[in-house]
Amino acid sequence: MIIAGIVAACVVLFILALLAPRLSIWPQKGVSRTLGAGARTGSKAPGVVGKALGKSFSSSRKATNKSADAGRKTRGKLPV
Repeated sequence: MIIAGIVAACVVLFILALLAPRLSIWPQKGVSRTLGAGARTGSKAPGVVGKALGKSFSSSRKATNKSADAGRKTRGKLPV
């Protein structure tokens, strides 16, 4: 369920960055802030579980940031 949510966020950020590159910065920051808080909270769990939770949230944050950047780069390559 969480994976589907991250994939949906990536797709929405990509499309938003493709259609409105300047306006997509704020939703990207919101998603990044939320996943960053999850990574900080998850990494406080003891042992291996904390390391796994923190890493999963931080990798999800990186994926959403990359998809938004890819949308902006694709917009720059369009002839419009």
